[in-house]
Amino acid sequence: MLELRLEEVTKRFGEKIAVDQASCRMTEGVYGLLGANGAGKTTLMRLICALLTPQSGSVTFCGEPVLRLGAGYRRILGYLPQDFGYYPDFTAEKYLRYLAQLKALPASILETKLEEIWELTGLGEARKKKLKTFSGGMLRRLGLGQAILNDPRVLVLDEPTSGLDPKERIRFRNIISAMGRERIILLSTHIVQDVESVADEILLMKGGRLSAAGSPQQMLSLAIGKVWECPAEGTLAERLMAQYPISNIRHEEGRLKLRIVSGERPTQDSVLAAPNLEDAYLFWQTEHAGQMGETR
Repeated sequence: MLELRLEEVTKRFGEKIAVDQASCRMTEGVYGLLGANGAGKTTLMRLICALLTPQSGSVTFCGEPVLRLGAGYRRILGYLPQDFGYYPDFTAEKYLRYLAQLKALPASILETKLEEIWELTGLGEARKKKLKTFSGGMLRRLGLGQAILNDPRVLVLDEPTSGLDPKERIRFRNIISAMGRERIILLSTHIVQDVESVADEILLMKGGRLSAAGSPQQMLSLAIGKVWECPAEGTLAERLMAQYPISNIRHEEGRLKLRIVSGERPTQDSVLAAPNLEDAYLFWQTEHAGQMGETR
């Protein structure tokens, strides 16, 4: 069994604490790391990838500190940062072959691995095209391809669907879901829908702290009885939007209907609604609902 464990990991930059005593345990499966921009997600992922050294605490893989494992850890690690470097005049195939050399991938398996990546990412027909002609979605899929060249046991994806259109995001999520059975995949995002359908477990991060963990179903349970739909207009709508977290606004029969996340009934004519994961995340962010579970 694979195991990636964080024990009281803290990372500071000057006076700023970016990651504050983070602890969790991950085994095979897909983990969604949810948090607002600036919550510390990218710093945490760089610590997991041994690109940063914590001031205190430890990151271990199967019981061994990743900093001590060194090159051995990098051989089983795949990483897709928010912005990955590439050469615009390289073709997709030349780019992956170049990275395969840097990763010391044996020539005996390279051709088979490339074919697997073309099939998985859907980039086979574009393999001879220069990267400067690729769309944002194609580049993100290529980034995933380079991250899995070495068939990693730990795959870390930082905001992989950022900037993609809905169709590309769905495609990307399907790829990730298909890969999560035999490795540890950590997917960082601030877009709730990106983890709703693929994550086996969700880690919630705020202010540098991993404060809760649980399945999507456990997270949904946080918001049961706390999501309301309320017709409103004019000054009432303005007051409600100023007073409560609003997860959705729509027009219905000439009036506004607000979807309000609150532990109390916001108005007399508000009716309870079934929560979705976005509602639950908003409730946790704004009202600090009880923990879903331990983060270790």
